[in-house]
Amino acid sequence: MKLGLEISSFIRRLLATGVPETSIHLIGVSLGAHVAGLVGHFFDGRLGRITGLDPAGPKFTRASREERLDPGDALFVEAVHTDADNFGIRIPVGHIDYYINGGKDQPGCPRFISSGYRYLICDHMRAVHFYISALEDSCHMMAFPCSSYQNFLAGDCLDCFNPFLLSCPTIGLLDNGGVNMKKLPTEVKVYLATAASPPYCVYHSLVEFHLQQMTTLNINIEITFLSSNSSFNTNIIIPKQQTLGKGLLMHSAPLCQMESVTLLYRPSKIWSRRKDGTPIVGQFCAAQLPVDKGKMFCLSQMLSLTGSVPLFHRLTVACI
Repeated sequence: MKLGLEISSFIRRLLATGVPETSIHLIGVSLGAHVAGLVGHFFDGRLGRITGLDPAGPKFTRASREERLDPGDALFVEAVHTDADNFGIRIPVGHIDYYINGGKDQPGCPRFISSGYRYLICDHMRAVHFYISALEDSCHMMAFPCSSYQNFLAGDCLDCFNPFLLSCPTIGLLDNGGVNMKKLPTEVKVYLATAASPPYCVYHSLVEFHLQQMTTLNINIEITFLSSNSSFNTNIIIPKQQTLGKGLLMHSAPLCQMESVTLLYRPSKIWSRRKDGTPIVGQFCAAQLPVDKGKMFCLSQMLSLTGSVPLFHRLTVACI
């Protein structure tokens, strides 16, 4: 409370010199995010913007809105969640809440308690590093609304039509996070993935494989993008009695800079025991998020994948 009053007093002195309320942008880390919310509450939500970097969770998850950061504390409130299962808050607290890598267990952070202090604090403080990266890197840290991170990775949430009218929220200093809406929705969860080390920003692409004929078993395909000096891969599953498998593949350069794709069909153990060498036949398609369904890139020919034999193909996706 005392810190919030001191900051409020300083802001009032700025306002007295002619600084507009809407130009004030408060950035708070952990407990500081809720302090920023308290300051915004003192100004009846008229300040321009509050950014909460992994707002503190313990004791605040069940706190009233007056006691924690909430969308009413500024004209635009955003929160970046990176440690929702430990020091960070789980619930949405802003107009837009970015759950990076699902909001917990950040890549590149140690997963074993033997790492000591870094094990305890790395996920929590990664929000700060992500925000700095978003300000310094030319790659936009764009996020997408979805019901869960699992659904996002499964390729179920590919654009920002609902609720952002195709203006995808972006971490950084763009007005309203880059969202073009007169009236902002509140507490919208949005998701994105990152790399394990700086620069953290990655591009997200939908990858699909369309079977020519459905099968009676799940089909597992490993898909790898290759650029001049890097490779990026993911696995997709085509459920039995279905013909479409899809998922997200993250890569450090735009899709149009990926030079080739490798597809590897991994037969199930049941098929391996039967020594069934029957290939699967289908078409590969990809599109960088946000996806315009009318502009997906598909290889023109059908591909025949034989078990455990990688198939290499050049990519020629046009840069837009």
